Amino acid sequence: MQSDPLNDAMCVIKNASVNGKAECIIAPSSKLIGRVLKVMQDYGYINQFEFVEDGKAGKFRVQLKGAINNCGVIKPRYSVKVADIETYEARYLPAQDFGVLIFTTTDGVVAQDKAKELGIGGKLLAYVY
Repeated sequence: MQSDPLNDAMCVIKNASVNGKAECIIAPSSKLIGRVLKVMQDYGYINQFEFVEDGKAGKFRVQLKGAINNCGVIKPRYSVKVADIETYEARYLPAQDFGVLIFTTTDGVVAQDKAKELGIGGKLLAYVY
């Protein structure tokens, strides 16, 4: 039994990237994992991903770029106001303007710069750099 599928997905991506793999398989899939992968793709950390139906929960096949130094989930999922985003950037990212914090907001799963642009806070999900 998995207690946190998003954490397992980020660990699979990190381990495959560290080992120099070209692709990895994330199972089981979920909408949240798909949205986090979309943010990672938008920011150039992965090439592409596709959903593969396997008769159960499905899985994602992710094409890696080799651009990930580290990624992971943030537990507990802190509620963050717009004014406090920079505090969490300093805590979880190694340098300013390096890496991405991923939030779930009322407008969906977005990165920290999009959340600042929209002027909304949300729950902190993950980081990638």
